[in-house]
Amino acid sequence: MGANTILLITIRLEVSLHQPMYYLLSLLSLLDMVLCLTVIPKVLAIFWLDLRSISFYACFLQMYIMNCFLAMESCTFMVMAYDRYVAICHPLRYPSIITDQFVVKAAIFILARNALLTVSIPILSARLEYCGSNVIENCICANMSVSRLSCDDVTINRLLQFAGGWTLLGSDLILIFLSYSLILRAVLRLKAQGAVAKALSTCGSHFILILFFSTILLVFVLTHVAKKKVSPDVPVLLNVLHHVIPAALNPIVYGVRTQEIKQGIQRFLNKGWQ
Repeated sequence: MGANTILLITIRLEVSLHQPMYYLLSLLSLLDMVLCLTVIPKVLAIFWLDLRSISFYACFLQMYIMNCFLAMESCTFMVMAYDRYVAICHPLRYPSIITDQFVVKAAIFILARNALLTVSIPILSARLEYCGSNVIENCICANMSVSRLSCDDVTINRLLQFAGGWTLLGSDLILIFLSYSLILRAVLRLKAQGAVAKALSTCGSHFILILFFSTILLVFVLTHVAKKKVSPDVPVLLNVLHHVIPAALNPIVYGVRTQEIKQGIQRFLNKGWQ
């Protein structure tokens, strides 16, 4: 939370960072902060204060926010990959394509697409009849963890979770790796000395975060598929880590690898100490 806050303040105060790429990074930081505020307070309340109860409506609200903002984060990564594709493959057209207006339209698309397409998940889960145990085998209100408590058939919920996940996150990942494939092909054609290293360094931070985001997501899905072969605590742990670690890594990786952000943070911290 602290690192994301510092990153947002730095981008806001540094005029040199008022560019589309950094606006998208600000959006990513905001999404990370919302996900952390949705998950971490309840997890800490469970482990520190043993406050395990959650109201019916609060549970499904948490479910919606987690699904919605996780999909928004994936979609933001996809837009950022397109930004890097245009910057490297079409550098002369970059200022005319990636504009402030483009960022506004992209933000509206990210919010609208994921807010609308994920709202059915908590609605279907809330309409189920819960007549048995009310103890969720998770520390957060994940869709299938809650649906398993129902006495009704949850086949539709499972299919919706599977289809929605692969439609939203899967399509984003395909477009992301397509963008980077085109970037790699363009970079390998560069003949100027040092051009390859410079081009790759401009999208290295972004690719590291995407790789980590998709890796944790893949491991989380595989442990759910093979849940009989792993400890029941492993999917719970991965679920929490998937909401926490990317949010912690995003500002650190960008702050360390992006010279402009690093210098901006140093100036901001120096002002704070004076």
